[in-house]
Amino acid sequence: MQKPAIFIGAVAIVLAAGGSFLGARLIANYVERSSTRRAETALQNAGYTWARVQADGLLLRVSGPAPSEVARFKALSLLKSTVSAARVRDTIRIVSANTLAPPLFSLELLRNDDGISLIGLIPKQTGSAHVLDQIKAASGGAKITNMLETADFPKPKHWDAALDFALGSLGALPRSKISLTADKVAITAITDSAAQKRQIEARLRASAPKGIVLALKITAPRPVITPFSLRLVKDATGARFDSCSADTAEARDAILAAARSLGINEKAACTVGLGTPSPRWKDAVVAAFKAVKALHGGELTFSDADITLIAPEQTEQADFDRVTYDLEQALPDVFSLHAVLPPKPAKPGAKAKAPPPEFLVTKSPEGLVRMRGRLRNARSRLSVHNFAASIFGAANLHDSTRLNANLPDGWPVRIMVGLQGLGKLHNGLLTIGPRLVELKGRTGRPEAKTEITQLFSQQLGDGLRYKIDVSYDASLHQQKVMPTPQQCVDRINGILKKKQIVFGPASARIDGDSMATMEKIAEAMSDCADVHMEIAGYTDSQGRESMNLTLSQSRAEAVLDTLLSLDVLTNNLTAKGYGEADPIADNKTEEGRKANRRIEFHLIGASGAPAATPDSTPSGTAAKTAPETAPKSAASAKPAAGNTKAPSKKPETKHGTN
Repeated sequence: MQKPAIFIGAVAIVLAAGGSFLGARLIANYVERSSTRRAETALQNAGYTWARVQADGLLLRVSGPAPSEVARFKALSLLKSTVSAARVRDTIRIVSANTLAPPLFSLELLRNDDGISLIGLIPKQTGSAHVLDQIKAASGGAKITNMLETADFPKPKHWDAALDFALGSLGALPRSKISLTADKVAITAITDSAAQKRQIEARLRASAPKGIVLALKITAPRPVITPFSLRLVKDATGARFDSCSADTAEARDAILAAARSLGINEKAACTVGLGTPSPRWKDAVVAAFKAVKALHGGELTFSDADITLIAPEQTEQADFDRVTYDLEQALPDVFSLHAVLPPKPAKPGAKAKAPPPEFLVTKSPEGLVRMRGRLRNARSRLSVHNFAASIFGAANLHDSTRLNANLPDGWPVRIMVGLQGLGKLHNGLLTIGPRLVELKGRTGRPEAKTEITQLFSQQLGDGLRYKIDVSYDASLHQQKVMPTPQQCVDRINGILKKKQIVFGPASARIDGDSMATMEKIAEAMSDCADVHMEIAGYTDSQGRESMNLTLSQSRAEAVLDTLLSLDVLTNNLTAKGYGEADPIADNKTEEGRKANRRIEFHLIGASGAPAATPDSTPSGTAAKTAPETAPKSAASAKPAAGNTKAPSKKPETKHGTN
């Protein structure tokens, strides 16, 4: 009976011993892990990233390449304050800083409309503050996101030169990525035009420091062509383009190759742009060229997907029907063809008919314009006269037109469209006939001929022929005196001083009567497209301050949108609302409040801030993301940038129309 009891007791003792051993083991492992974790955390937080900790039972062995004896001592002291000093075993080795391999210093600058981001590792000697100061000076107050780190190693050779070149380039590249190391700078950027691309590339290559590899990848977006047009004329004098558009480089090459089979000059150009009505534009153009070749001449006009083909006068009806039928079958689905067969000229000896009506307009090199010919009635005569005066100026216009009720339909429209085309020339002759509008002359603008072609193809209709004989004279372009930026701003504000833009009550909708003012502003900006200007909106003091600020911003943006709809290039325009800031009259009177509800144009300097002039002081940036600093008005000066006084509180029960 005693043996089982003895056996059970022995088993119990063995189990108890095993449990104690296992428990002790678990506790020892926990102590090792927790001690190691605490030690590593303390060393990392103190910046001793070179130190390594390894548990050996209850002992902690610390190792690693310490840069100095001082660093070794401090790391050991920190470790002994974290765990028991008796548990620390020192296996640290001292490594001279000169023997450590320096890191690869690099910097990446990203700039877009949202601001500038800095990423990289730079020498401590250079310092983040130095880089940030230079970027702030070049960017005009753009938002900066700083993710730079520094390392205490000597600066590599050429590092300063590469850094200064990269930071100096950033100011001229608002949409760019600049990556630099000590021996290489890589720049990827987008410019507004091909001409600007060439200028920037030349300037960067010329200013790149010696010893630095410069890698450039600068692109220019393709222009938007509206309408997407092409016009080819083949007559007794040969074949020529009045305008040519293509959607891809491949399409351009195919179109020019087909045009050469018609006798087009080898040097003919075709603009690659955006806006094609169909990806099969090339197929439609090449098919139409084959039709012109089959007819032995004619006039071919593309305006988006609308095609007009006018056959030579001597074309036989059967040949005309066959060629136009084949072309209709060959055209892609989107395109529509309007084909015209002009009547054949009268045979010799036939009875002479009365001469057809004709309207002539001449513009001299001095800008003097003379109109002579017939108009249907006094009302159309007055309309044409006023339209011509708006283009050429009343003082430059001599009108000797007469009345004749027997004129073709649409006669005044042809004249007005022709006058717009003549207005794009330095001098020329416009001839309006029953079935032909002809414009000849010289221009100092290379794009004028294409603009006239687009205008005529849109406005004259499918059944009317037109002929454009415009030559480009580079000397005229050089002679043209462009207004200064300040003259542009003064010209526009002069228009607004005579008649302000009026909006609906508490609304950003421009009143219909103010469209005449908007059209005058659009005309005044025709030679100011490169000038950076701010459209500033103001309200009176009635209503809540926050509401007035929002309303003024909406009104400034409405002016910007309307200018865009009037074919004004708005790349260099920004809109900003200033609410009730800077009143130019007393807000206690109705007349004063009316004067304070206004739109003004301000000149912006290269840094994005309104430029200082004899009558104005610099103010804040025009960008929407910049600090809200009011511009200077005509009647009161504003604080300089960064000194704008916060608007005072007003009772929220106050209301008004603004």
